[in-house]
Amino acid sequence: MESAATERTVTDQTAAGQTATEPTAVASADALAPGLTGTATLTVTEADTAVALRSGDVPVLGTPRVVALAEEATVAAVASAVGPGRTTVGTRVDLEHLAPSVLGATVVAHARLEAVDGRRLTFAVSVVDGATEVARGRVDRVVVERERFLARAIRQ
Repeated sequence: MESAATERTVTDQTAAGQTATEPTAVASADALAPGLTGTATLTVTEADTAVALRSGDVPVLGTPRVVALAEEATVAAVASAVGPGRTTVGTRVDLEHLAPSVLGATVVAHARLEAVDGRRLTFAVSVVDGATEVARGRVDRVVVERERFLARAIRQ
């Protein structure tokens, strides 16, 4: 199986609507604010198909890979804003897979941070293949202290 080719772009949008594509050196606690955006790009390979992922029997982009790409875009959206020693983990995905994408297609996931409620982050996500909307939905993530999270996971 081929491995999928992906590309991640972090795009932070300021309150004034200006866009910066380079992450900030040090994130502040209030850097996590609605409006942050991120993208993730994928060229569909055999490894990304429903057949390879065992989620179906057709050689098109599989739903599990669409979900992973959408989550990758959410991670990109807040990568420069979570702060040192912190990360985010996914807690909920609500996604409609609307259209197929064939082998060789380039799909792009877009994520926009819609709400911040304490440590909980809610994103609107969409995945497009050219002009076709492939998927849309919401993803929730929670900000965690990386080392503490891993220590707890190992103890379980």
